[in-house]
Amino acid sequence: MQNDIEKQLLDKISKGENIYTDFKFEISDSRKISRSISAFANTLGGSLLVGVKDNGRIAGIKSDEEYYMIQGAVSMYTRPKAVIEYKIWQVKGKKVLEVIVSKSSGKVIYAQDENQNWKAYVRVHDQNQLAPVLLEKIWKKKNTKGILLKYSVAESILLQHLAKNKVTDQTEFKKIATLSDKEADEILSDLATINVVDHKMVNGKLIFRLNPGFKLDDYFLG
Repeated sequence: MQNDIEKQLLDKISKGENIYTDFKFEISDSRKISRSISAFANTLGGSLLVGVKDNGRIAGIKSDEEYYMIQGAVSMYTRPKAVIEYKIWQVKGKKVLEVIVSKSSGKVIYAQDENQNWKAYVRVHDQNQLAPVLLEKIWKKKNTKGILLKYSVAESILLQHLAKNKVTDQTEFKKIATLSDKEADEILSDLATINVVDHKMVNGKLIFRLNPGFKLDDYFLG
C-alpha cells in the first residue's frame, strides 16, 4: 500500500515531463544541467526529478554526487545564481532527488555553454529552448520603472494587423511595416511590456497576439 509521501511523488511523475517538471536519470554534466535551471527560472519555476527515467520509471540516485553536480551548475554555470531548494523522496527503498528551481524575480538567469558564452533559456512545454533576443528584451523591460511609448504609423499597422490576422512574429511585422530588426524589436517589446500584446513561444519562434483585454477601438481608433 502506498503511503502519502509515495503517492505525492507518483502523482507528480504520472503527469509526465511538462513546463514545470523534468526527469533526469542522473546528473553527469553540471554545465549541461544549468540550461534546465535557467529555463525553469526564466519561465514559471519548476522541478528536476533526479533518479527518474524519461519513461517515468523510478531508478533512484546512487550517491550524493548529484548534489555536488547541481551545486556546481548553480555556482559556476548560472549568472546570476539561480535560487534552488532540495527535497528527498523515498519510494520503495529508492531515493529521488527533487531540485526545486524558483522563478526568477526580476532578473534573467543565464547559463554558460561549452564555449563559455552566457545564454538565456526558456521552458516550452517539456523542452528547454534558447530564448530569442527579443524575449530577453521583453524580460528586461518588464523590470524597468516605465516605458515611454510613442504611437506611430508602425504601431497602428501592427495593432490593426493583429486585430485582423490574430497573430504575427517579428519577421512578418518588420516586413509589413517596413522596419529594421531593431525598430521592430523595440515596438514589439514595448507593447508586450505594457501588456497591449501577449507573446508565447511556438515552434522555436516568438509569436504575438493582442491581449484579450485590450480594445483597439478604445485606444487608437476613437
